[in-house]
Amino acid sequence: MANLDISRAQRLDQRVVEQDPTLTRSFASKLIDDGKVTVNGEVVTKSGYKMRDGDDVVVEHDAELFLQIPEIDLKVLYEDDDCVVIEKPLGLLTHSKGAFNPEATVATWLRGRLRSMEGERAGIVHRLDRATSGVMICAKTPEAHAWLQKQFSQRRVKKTYAAVINGTLDPEEAVIDMPIERNPKMPQTFRVGINGKAANTHYKVLESTDKHSLVELKPETGRTHQLRVHLAHFKHPIVGDTLYKGAKADRLYLHALELELTLPSRERKVFNSPLPGSFKEIL
Repeated sequence: MANLDISRAQRLDQRVVEQDPTLTRSFASKLIDDGKVTVNGEVVTKSGYKMRDGDDVVVEHDAELFLQIPEIDLKVLYEDDDCVVIEKPLGLLTHSKGAFNPEATVATWLRGRLRSMEGERAGIVHRLDRATSGVMICAKTPEAHAWLQKQFSQRRVKKTYAAVINGTLDPEEAVIDMPIERNPKMPQTFRVGINGKAANTHYKVLESTDKHSLVELKPETGRTHQLRVHLAHFKHPIVGDTLYKGAKADRLYLHALELELTLPSRERKVFNSPLPGSFKEIL
C-alpha cells in the first residue's frame, strides 16, 4: 500500500471552500478556528490540517443568515497579524445590539479577519457613534483584544477629535472636568451631574467665525457621548447634534482625527484620519 504524501495533501480550509465556494479562504479559517468544522465527527481547529481520502467534513454555517448582511469596503490605514486600523465612515454602526441585524457594521466587516473570536462585538475594542467618522482600531485575536482594551482602560491611549460647534468657547483653551450621568428623563441621553462618573475633556479652539468654531478635543476619559455632553452643557453643542440641541445640519460634525497607542507588538504608533472637507466648508 502506497504511503500518503502529507506534503501534497489538501488543507482543511481548502476543503471547506471547495465544499462551499461562497466562502472566502479567510472566513473558512475563521469557522475552523471557532470550532465550527468537524472532520469525521471530531472538531478540528487547525486550518492547515492535512486531509485524507474519505475524510467527512461538516461545516456549521448558516449561509442564509450571512447572505442577508451586505459586504462593505472600509479604508484600511494599518494592518498586522494582531489588529487592523480603519477609517470609519459616517453612518456606519460599530456593531449591532441584541437580536440579529442584517445591516453591515464594522463588526461584520471584521468577521473574516478574526481568529478564535465570535459574537456581535468580536474584535471591537472601542466604538464610534454611527454619526461619528474617523480612525478606529480593531483586534483580530483574543490576546490582541485584551491588550488593546487594557490600553484604553488604563488611559494609555491618546485620542484627538475635531468638531464644529455653535458659537465660540471662552476661554479658547481649557480642560472640562465634569462628571457625566445618564439623564433619567431621556434615558437615551446623558448629562453633567454630581452622581455621574468622572469625565475630562481638553479642548482648544482652532478657528472661529461669527456662528461657528472648529475645536480640537482630547478626551482623557471615555464616557458615552462625553464630548457631545460637555460641549452642550456650555451651550455650544456640536453642529448637527440634534440629540443635544445642536443646529440642524447634514451630519454630526464630529470626527476622530488621531489615535496614539501601543500595539500588541509593543510598538507605539500614531494613526490619522484627515479632516473631512465639509468641516472647513461649514465655517
